[in-house]
Amino acid sequence: MIMTELTRGILNIIKRLIGESSVLLAIIYTIGHIFIATVCNWLITGAAMELAAIDAIVEPIINGIWFYALHKLAKRFIKNE
Repeated sequence: MIMTELTRGILNIIKRLIGESSVLLAIIYTIGHIFIATVCNWLITGAAMELAAIDAIVEPIINGIWFYALHKLAKRFIKNE
C-alpha cells in the first residue's frame, strides 16, 4: 500500500498526540479495552450487548480501586520496614 501525503499527515498527528500525552494514550487504551471486553463477553457468554458493555465498564473500575488499595497497603508495609 502506498502511503499518501494525507495518510502520512494523519499518522504524524496521531504520533505527536500520543507521544506528548500519557492521558490521551490512557483514554485511547481505555476505549479499546472497553470495546474488546464488551465483544469478548458478548461472544463468550452470549450475554446481551448492553450487559456485556456494563461488565466491560464496571470491571476495570473495580480493578482500579483494588489496585489503588493494594498500592497504598504495599507502600505502608514498605515504609515500616
